[in-house]
Amino acid sequence: MSSAAPSTESSSATPPADSPAASENAEVVSRAATTGEEQSSETPKQQKQEGQPKLPKLTPAEFRGYNRLAEHMDLFHAHFRTAWNSLWATACAGNSAAGKAKSKTARERSVIGDGIAFVAQLEMHHDIEETYFFPVLARRMPEFRNDGKGGAGAAELLRQHREIHGGMEGLRSYLRACREGNQDLDMDVLKKQMESWGTVLWTHLDQEVKTLGAENMRKYWTVEEIRHIPM
Repeated sequence: MSSAAPSTESSSATPPADSPAASENAEVVSRAATTGEEQSSETPKQQKQEGQPKLPKLTPAEFRGYNRLAEHMDLFHAHFRTAWNSLWATACAGNSAAGKAKSKTARERSVIGDGIAFVAQLEMHHDIEETYFFPVLARRMPEFRNDGKGGAGAAELLRQHREIHGGMEGLRSYLRACREGNQDLDMDVLKKQMESWGTVLWTHLDQEVKTLGAENMRKYWTVEEIRHIPM
């Protein structure tokens, strides 16, 4: 989940789900979430119930501790915003004379490659979240709970993933067809492909970071527990 510009169909910023690093992270995350799990329904972090006193103001150090995951997530999301904006600007620029030529230009190949890489990296990001990150948070936080099917019973962030993936697959299929010469790259078509899921993507990028923010996380976790949740 790095903020470097995409260049291949896979991202080196996040470990593959079957890598030793990912497995080690999963074990550490599980231990962090299990700590105090028996008290999860009555912990001070869940003082959202009506009639309970307002939580005290956080010190700067406490805020940084509680906000740790939000800051890390926003770095990853900044990369995806940058990649999206670059591809969107290209699509909005329209078809150049060279772009309408039958043979693929260097520009066309670059657009196709960047678009496919963007989709692959976003897909990997979501896969790692749903495999290692969300299940731990979901033990205490309803905002990350899945119904096991990714359907209507899942939390909103999970439902957003499903909607985003539908748009990603459409964009990837189109760009692959262009790469293989089955279709000509048309910027108007590219723009329509992106428009179909752009709103939900940007909503999700902002909402996920906000959910991981200090004021929400303090309701469920201690600073020490958050420190042991790797990202």
